[in-house]
Amino acid sequence: MNRLSGRTAIVTGGARGIGAAVVRGCVAEGAAVAVADVLADEGRALAAELGSRARYLRLDVTSPDDWAAAVAGTEDAYGPVSLLVNNAGIVEFGAIEEQTPESFRRVVDVNLYGAWLGLRTVAPSLRRAGGGAVINISSTAGLMGYANLGAYVASKWGLRGLTKTAALELAADGVRVCSVHPGPIRTPMTEGMDESIAQAQPIARFGTPEEVARMVLFIAAEATYSTGCEFVVDGGATTGSMILAEADE
Repeated sequence: MNRLSGRTAIVTGGARGIGAAVVRGCVAEGAAVAVADVLADEGRALAAELGSRARYLRLDVTSPDDWAAAVAGTEDAYGPVSLLVNNAGIVEFGAIEEQTPESFRRVVDVNLYGAWLGLRTVAPSLRRAGGGAVINISSTAGLMGYANLGAYVASKWGLRGLTKTAALELAADGVRVCSVHPGPIRTPMTEGMDESIAQAQPIARFGTPEEVARMVLFIAAEATYSTGCEFVVDGGATTGSMILAEADE
């Protein structure tokens, strides 16, 4: 299929995990993609694997200068950006009273401030492209709370709210903005986590990066009447509390 033929995309955190699956999916659907990441070796290897329609660009999402260079480099190679996937993210564990201010700020800077910088920097390119889509990779942690993940939860709820504001502000430019909320996905970030974490879900397993990528591609190519909304890819994890409550009655 060529659902994204002629489109130019930037995928942050694109070198591995969900980001790499999104990059592969975009190229398979006909797009040209900037693999934007701080992981140079993995990013270059992925771009080399995919050929001329993928290019690695170093991007620290917390750096305004890096964002400006990434957009300029993408436009020079492929033309104006019509798809931005804000996927870069980190997680650091700790109870509210135990997490350091530095750790909290580091998580929020990458997961939320980085996405805001991306929106701010890429918006003019989206206009030059005549419109497009921004897809922010949030989490089920942007729909509910998790103990010992205060910074991560705060950043992912914030990203959900930023999505709605951006959808309102960019609608007149033909730009749709949506958020994707994965549950437990088997990626380098979740390496070492016990599979039993997912056992209480209706679909009792970890998801794959490719399953999240398929949702991203659907939003980018087909969900043309959707903006400012959440798409959940979680094996039913966020329905669990309701199921348990009904079972207890």
